[in-house]
Amino acid sequence: MTIRSVSAIPLTLPFNIWGPPPMLAGKPRQMEMLLVRVETDQGMVGWGEAFGFAVWPATRSAIEALIEPMTVGRDEADIDGIMSDLARKFHLLGRSGPVVYALSGLDIALWDLAGKTAGKPVAELLGGRRRDKVRAYASLMRYGNAELAGRNSAKAVSEGFGMIKLHEITEEPVRSARAAIGPDVKLTVDANCPWSVEQAMSMARALEPEQLFWLEEPIWPPEDYAGLARVRRESPVATAAGENASGYLDFQSMFAAGAVDYAQPSVTKIGGIGEMMRIAQLARTWNVALAPHSPYVGPGLLATVHILAALEEDIPLEYCYCELDGNPLGDSVVASGGFVDVPTGPGLGRDPDPALIERSRIA
Repeated sequence: MTIRSVSAIPLTLPFNIWGPPPMLAGKPRQMEMLLVRVETDQGMVGWGEAFGFAVWPATRSAIEALIEPMTVGRDEADIDGIMSDLARKFHLLGRSGPVVYALSGLDIALWDLAGKTAGKPVAELLGGRRRDKVRAYASLMRYGNAELAGRNSAKAVSEGFGMIKLHEITEEPVRSARAAIGPDVKLTVDANCPWSVEQAMSMARALEPEQLFWLEEPIWPPEDYAGLARVRRESPVATAAGENASGYLDFQSMFAAGAVDYAQPSVTKIGGIGEMMRIAQLARTWNVALAPHSPYVGPGLLATVHILAALEEDIPLEYCYCELDGNPLGDSVVASGGFVDVPTGPGLGRDPDPALIERSRIA
């Protein structure tokens, strides 16, 4: 078979976070998904997801202007060859950002096709499925409100989640969450790069009584691995980072600097499933725990589920804690009792519902 077409389909999905919607550029933020659809000359279709959110128009343009013209007519089974060739050809356009996000979605779709061709789930192609379910932790959006952070953390724990991630940057919401969930539930904070090294260490010390499992991306800029290593050495908390890293060698530099206890590559941003598996092996070599970034609700989440099902380590899945109205992937991306089932069908195990795609599609 060969590739007949590659297309990008942006969706917007109504969602509820049990609090005011997050804002971006002065407007309520939408739950956006950028599907990548790859069709072969024999009519077989694979589905991927490129990092979307507010940058999806640029990522879609990269798929339409660059990815499709360079992949049509190629053997869809040659995933490593295609990805290596395109990465080299497009490197002048940036080693991260929309072009790499587009390549990530392509890679995931090609793995979906590979599984469908073989009649096996992607996890089987990655070395074998080691578990039928993956543990999930609830990744809450930023509320900026102590009462909401505490209430929704407790709600997630009552639904079976054994770990909570906050996206708060002040002390009171973190203290409220810890008080609400008790001392035995793991609590992490993803700060999204707001502080200097000194500010991060000060905040880590202030939050020491809350017993954070990790403090994620505490400093700006995120690629300051020497600064992050200093936070790790001199403050009383483990560090996590990697959703903004640009690839294997970037993680190697991160590990060599001693910057993190937990490495967080994102399958929709890093180059796809193949690159994620290489980084997982690298993390194992450096004795750094893997904790993939995956607050997604589409094929990117399913790809991460298959990866975690295949790895030796029992690694929890980051799960976007919200209520969606009409996700095209249905219950395949819904946690139950703090777990997400590993799909058993071929490929990623679930194709998007065409009717729901049309209902949610952005023109």
